[in-house]
Amino acid sequence: ATAPTTIPNALNLIRSQPSHYVVASVAGRKYLLTPRDLLTVPRLKDVKVGDVLKLSDIHELGSREYTVRGNPKIPAEQVRVEATVVEHTKGKMEVIFKKKRRKGYERTVYHKQTYTRLRIGPIEI
Repeated sequence: ATAPTTIPNALNLIRSQPSHYVVASVAGRKYLLTPRDLLTVPRLKDVKVGDVLKLSDIHELGSREYTVRGNPKIPAEQVRVEATVVEHTKGKMEVIFKKKRRKGYERTVYHKQTYTRLRIGPIEI
C-alpha cells in the first residue's frame, strides 16, 4: 500500500480501520490513549467529578496500520477526543524521613499525592 499524500486521505484511511489511538497532552505530559481508558493524572484543580474535558493537544493519531503525526499538533477540528472526570483521589502514603547525624535532628513527614482520574471517550475523526 502506498502512503496517502494529503491529510484528509490519511484521516479517511484511519477512519476505515477498526480501532484508534491518540497521543495527547494532559496536564503537561503526553499519554497514549485509546477509547475507554482510565487515565490517572496529577490533580486538576478547576474540574469537578462528572465534568467533560476536551483534549485539544493531539500530537499523533493512528490505527493498527496507519499513523498521522502533527507538527507539533493535529488541528482540533480534524480529531475530537473527550475525557470525563471520574474521581479525585490520593496516592499511597509517602514517608519522608530526614535526619542529621550526631545532631539529634530527626523529622518524619507524611504525604499523599493528589490525583485526578479521567475516563477517555470515543475518538471522533
